Amino acid sequence: QVQLVESGGSLVQPGESLRLSCAASGSIFTIYDMGWYRQAPGKERELVATITRDHVTSYADPVKGRFTISRDNAKNTVSLQMNSLKPEDTGVYYCNADVLTDRWRRATYWGQGTQVTVSS
Repeated sequence: QVQLVESGGSLVQPGESLRLSCAASGSIFTIYDMGWYRQAPGKERELVATITRDHVTSYADPVKGRFTISRDNAKNTVSLQMNSLKPEDTGVYYCNADVLTDRWRRATYWGQGTQVTVSS
């Protein structure tokens, strides 16, 4: 089994910063791509950012220039630094990981989500 646990969600004011973290644990042999998604109330889950094992990153247009995704392969963690937050960034943020387990099973795993609220 593989578990992903997010942390760092909070209530912040517009313009402030927040850093989300996600730690993967369990029967992991290696982790390929990792990513962050978010889901606003009444909307579908959307991609925020992804990062490959070689640290190649990609971002959704609404967050380019404001968010930075990073990872630590040795610790099986992925982080999302969010700057200049806007009310439209509000939502539940989920991390995911493309994992090859130590039983040679490859699958995508999701965390339980962490709430980010941007409001004055």
